[in-house]
Amino acid sequence: MATDTRTTEHAAAIVGDALRSVGYSETGVVELLGDDAYSGGAEDVPLNERMLPESKLATVVRAFFLLRPVPTDDAVSALGHEAVDSLEAAGLADVVDEVVPRARILPVDDLYVAADAFSRDLDDPHDYVAGYTPTARLLDTLTPRRRVERALDVGTGSGIHALRAAAHADHVVATDVNPRALEFTRLNAALNGLTNIEVRNGSLFEPVQGETFDLITCNAPYVVSPERRWTYRDAGGTADEVSEKLVAASAAHLAEGGYATMLVSWVAQDEDDPDERVVAWAERTGCDSWILVAEESDPLGHAAGWNSHLSGDPEAFGAALDEWARYLEELGVRWVSDGAVILRRRSGGTPTVRVDSIDEDDVEEASDQIVRAFETRARLEELGRNDLLELSLSVAMPLRLEHGLEPTADAPVPTDAVVALATGTNSAVDTTPDGLEILGLLDGETPLEDVIDDVADLHELDDDELREFRRDALDLCDELLELGALRLD
Repeated sequence: MATDTRTTEHAAAIVGDALRSVGYSETGVVELLGDDAYSGGAEDVPLNERMLPESKLATVVRAFFLLRPVPTDDAVSALGHEAVDSLEAAGLADVVDEVVPRARILPVDDLYVAADAFSRDLDDPHDYVAGYTPTARLLDTLTPRRRVERALDVGTGSGIHALRAAAHADHVVATDVNPRALEFTRLNAALNGLTNIEVRNGSLFEPVQGETFDLITCNAPYVVSPERRWTYRDAGGTADEVSEKLVAASAAHLAEGGYATMLVSWVAQDEDDPDERVVAWAERTGCDSWILVAEESDPLGHAAGWNSHLSGDPEAFGAALDEWARYLEELGVRWVSDGAVILRRRSGGTPTVRVDSIDEDDVEEASDQIVRAFETRARLEELGRNDLLELSLSVAMPLRLEHGLEPTADAPVPTDAVVALATGTNSAVDTTPDGLEILGLLDGETPLEDVIDDVADLHELDDDELREFRRDALDLCDELLELGALRLD
């Protein structure tokens, strides 16, 4: 990559403008290559290349999505002479008779994210800079997007989370121990016309000692691993101590009312109590916290998941499994979990901790849900349980209300029901058909007690049944309020 920062950034800005003018976007890529375009790897390039038509957009997709050389005349036709000249000045391609890409540029929402080429697994250098990975996507979807003054992205990599924060923060600081990562972050800021991102070289929070931020994101290396192969993956330290430090440091650098979202890993010596350590970390922060478990497995499953790139080489795969399993066994580890920890700094009251499981593939943009959940939990902490009956509630996000039917001699009978969030964390809560009926009557004006009584009257419940019915209804509403699915009005 180029070393003259001013020239590089100016050239990258020209390239970014040209890419936008030709319509290089997520939608454009998917229309040309199909819904699975972003999940493909280098092995899919020959097929994908043959799917492309002859067009200006296809030329750009061929070069910077598939990383195939294109004739310079075709590149000029698509992007213009100035942009093609700028590709080389920005370090994005070598240009002679052909434009030979040196970095992959992914459209992500309305951003461009340049990073190293397709991963070659064991052949990747230790300072490899990954693009928009599944873990990057998970952190992205779980980050609150309120307007803030100062944001911090720790272990920024390609800079994707700094770029996202730049849209709703006055100033963003991005840190990384890998100088190549910071080069890409500067480059990507210029590609996207962003001028409010500052990069600082150093390990984790070291470059921001004594500073606080309104938003912190962190996708630093967190994998519990005996290896130190890749800067972007392996945590270092012993077991999960790096993740423990990340949680503590994030809280220490969080301003009042601020949020921190980080991806971490934690171990357990008892698989029946897998989250004991991460809950203790969260409690020590003094912040409200939400722990979202994305993956969990025994040591062998953990080793297999993080070494799947070796599965085509049985000997190497087996050696890695043995090494990782032996490392974890020596530490007394019986269970390993990966997921997100979200913190909110709040003065006054008793900090709350909540643990839920999520399916990483199902999580969608959850910013509004997360902010609503934390604000509601703070208010619920101030209320008595029965006070909730006097308040009015409303549905705050799309829900799916599902229940089964059991056939009988007369007519089908409704059985157990489920309330499923249709977006955000896509969480699900078990309930009853009566619970679904209550949710359908929450209008934001009628007190919850009146809604419950209206449904109870339809079933002619006696006093004991009414008490149980009211308790179950309160449990359901309390759970959905904490998840951010309902709103207190």
